[in-house]
Amino acid sequence: MSSFFGSIFPGDKELGKKDDDHRPGRSPALPRAWSARKQVSGVRRRRVTYLILGLLAIVLFVKNIPTDLGPNSARRDVRVPYPDRSLPQSPNQEAPTDKPPRRSPSSEAEDHYYDGPVKFYKLAASLHAVAMLAGRGGKNKNILFAASSLKSASAIMPMACEMAAQKRNDVHFAFMGREELEIHEIREVNGINEDDCPVNWHDARPDYSRWSSDLRMEVSVRAGLGHINKFVMPQALIIDYEGREDTFFVNSARIKALDMGKSLVRLPRDAATDMMWITHLDSGALAAWQTTYIDLVVHALPHSSGSLLRLLKSIEAADYFGHRRPHLTIEVPSDIDGATDWYLQNLIWPPLDWSGALHTSQVTLRRRIPKRTFTAAEASSHLVESFYPARPEDSHILILSAQAELSPLYYHYVMYNLLEYKYSKGQRSDNLVGISLELPLNHLNGTEPLSPPHPKGKPDTPTPFQWQAPNSNAALYFGDTWMELHSFLTNRISTMTSKTPKYQKKISETQPAWVEYLLELMRARGYTMLYPNYASTSSNAIAVSHSELYQPPEEYPQDRRKSPSSTDAPPPLDPTDPFTAEPVTETMKPSAQPEPELLTTTLLDILPQPGDLPPLSALPLLSYDGTLASPSALEDSASAFTSTFRREIGGCIYANGEPDPEPAVYTGSANDLFCNLDSITEEDLAGEPGDARLLTGDPDLDVQDLPPPPPPPQPIPAQAAQAYAEPSPPPVPADEVRQMKNEFTAHLQRQKEKKGPKKLPTKPLKGGDEKEEEKVLVPAAQVSALSKAGGGGEDDAVFPSMKTPEEVEDEKHVIPHAERGSARNELASHLNRQQQKQKKGEGKEKNDEGGGGGGGGGGGGRAGQNIKANKEPAKAKAKEEEETDAKRSWMNDPDDAAAAERKPGW
Repeated sequence: MSSFFGSIFPGDKELGKKDDDHRPGRSPALPRAWSARKQVSGVRRRRVTYLILGLLAIVLFVKNIPTDLGPNSARRDVRVPYPDRSLPQSPNQEAPTDKPPRRSPSSEAEDHYYDGPVKFYKLAASLHAVAMLAGRGGKNKNILFAASSLKSASAIMPMACEMAAQKRNDVHFAFMGREELEIHEIREVNGINEDDCPVNWHDARPDYSRWSSDLRMEVSVRAGLGHINKFVMPQALIIDYEGREDTFFVNSARIKALDMGKSLVRLPRDAATDMMWITHLDSGALAAWQTTYIDLVVHALPHSSGSLLRLLKSIEAADYFGHRRPHLTIEVPSDIDGATDWYLQNLIWPPLDWSGALHTSQVTLRRRIPKRTFTAAEASSHLVESFYPARPEDSHILILSAQAELSPLYYHYVMYNLLEYKYSKGQRSDNLVGISLELPLNHLNGTEPLSPPHPKGKPDTPTPFQWQAPNSNAALYFGDTWMELHSFLTNRISTMTSKTPKYQKKISETQPAWVEYLLELMRARGYTMLYPNYASTSSNAIAVSHSELYQPPEEYPQDRRKSPSSTDAPPPLDPTDPFTAEPVTETMKPSAQPEPELLTTTLLDILPQPGDLPPLSALPLLSYDGTLASPSALEDSASAFTSTFRREIGGCIYANGEPDPEPAVYTGSANDLFCNLDSITEEDLAGEPGDARLLTGDPDLDVQDLPPPPPPPQPIPAQAAQAYAEPSPPPVPADEVRQMKNEFTAHLQRQKEKKGPKKLPTKPLKGGDEKEEEKVLVPAAQVSALSKAGGGGEDDAVFPSMKTPEEVEDEKHVIPHAERGSARNELASHLNRQQQKQKKGEGKEKNDEGGGGGGGGGGGGRAGQNIKANKEPAKAKAKEEEETDAKRSWMNDPDDAAAAERKPGW
């Protein structure tokens, strides 16, 4: 070390010597000392530079120290799986039990005064234990019950245990109140054994919860739900009735559930007795609790005011268990009585909330403007267009007729079946269009009583069943199905023409016309509807259709409200209109069978034990005619019906005996059942004799009663036309005009062989589009035969393809008979003027030739020849135009003498 510093810093003795003592050559050590002395200055400069840079770095670091990190204990470590240090990794930390210090402004009598930082000492251990239940991407079966008061905990703990016993969900229960009892103590008080109740318990109460202020408890509830959501990721949050819960808990749970995007289920007061069916739903169904919307559509017929008021009162008196009220749409006729008008004006829906919350009306009145009776197509369009789902997967429609009456628990039945069969993870079926609230008494034809099917091997056990039949009295239809019905009805009505085949009506005219269209769609798709049939349905019904105030659909005339005859096998598609009923002798009357009583107890009273809804695959299946069918047989029937429907009604033409490939089927669309929708013109839709029959379904206006249309004329084959094109026509014993006509026809035929078929302009079509149609010219002998076959005269020598001689008369190039006299005079005057112009032109030409030869010698002669050469094409063109006009005039009227005189010169 000493040698190192000695080499850098020489000793004092060397520093005191003079420069002349270190001359070169005197001592070998002097050059080394001098070189070391030179290195000292470079080392010093580097050290100073490093020192300056270090000081600058220190200054910059001190000036940019972050000031918002807080103490080290409060900083978040992103490497740990929990959000902050309030959830310690070690579960051995004990929560403080002593009373927190008071602040000076607080009153000694105030119990809830503490508002310090929130810490959860008991939550970390339970969350880490169930972290594996969260799944990946939030796909799990977790359902969270939460409570803050002991009363609420006692009310909903049995429901949590019942749901856990069903083993369809992973149930969690969290305590978030101020009580200091331990979880096992709360279970013991309520008589709950941990072995019999496989629920995951979480203590989400903060430290000093007994003395915490309301604001601190609100923050604690939000923070606790946030921690649970990150570990458990529940699909839905279930809390108790607001009247038994703490205000801070209800408000915080509602806000936090909205932030997390979870469904919040707020149970009613008597949920433990009236809503135990909710414990049978799985996590997929409960996740759709808050995103499901139902619209009620009530269709009131004229003179049905009493029935309408009875239905509206049953809707108001129903139990909606804290769920949002459905939107109500009421369609009334143009003329209603004063009592109904007064009731509708004072209708408040939903009822007022006396808590002071803002009220938003959910009722819409649609009063018809025209007083005339709607046709079947108009009435169907009017009802179907009254609702369109904003979100097809979540918006649904409940159709109600005026003669229906609902049970107070109808909304329980609708929500239970809707959530189970539409949103459940294991029950959803794409072939189910909706859920009926009533059990029909008769088949679709209205004459034969319906016998509900039974499960295999259990003839005495009633069970719900699927039926390929719509319902118009009280039925819920899914949003995607209703959107598809929109598309189907739009195409179905737009393609109705006089040529549309008539479809044999399957449904009695006691039901509105729109169900007939829906039946077509259900048969084409293989759709079914769920109908209720339980042991006590006969005495406890969900909905009842009364018959004492029955009003038939207005789209069917009063004098022909008949019922179609019922046969064992459904009749095939008949080439007539879509809705026609066979005339029968028995007039349709409402059923005289006794009506069942409405359900007023609980929903589980009518369901089989233990209250589970049966899977759709285990339910019996009925075809539209009421016969038992298997899923494969129903699928084959749907395929056959679709093929026939697309060919006969949808306009999908088959080519070369093979069907066109069916297009892809899209959700909410029925365009695949129709073809050539853009080719339908207004002529096909308006002014046809079959319009009234198509729209009303009147059997008196049947297609068989109309005179058969004449067969369309066949076009002349090209080979036949060439065979008749003889080089010279045979002599015909006729007058001179007839002979001239035949000769001219043969002449035109020879020109056709050389130049091809001739195109002549036809009459302009509707819409402004002018087209040209090929005209086939034949000899006179064949003209006579074809004219007689087509119904025309012998003078019609020019036939358009696929046209009769009478239609030829209306073509643009034919002169009507009434104008032929004036046409002869105009043609004669025209020919005289042409002859005079021709004579003047020849004289002028001679004068030009003479003047050119005499005046200019050889040059003038050549100029005259050039003028003559230029005149010849013009003369030939004028002569050709004159002959063409004469030919056309002679074709239109062979008796035209002026045109006949010009014939020898052609």
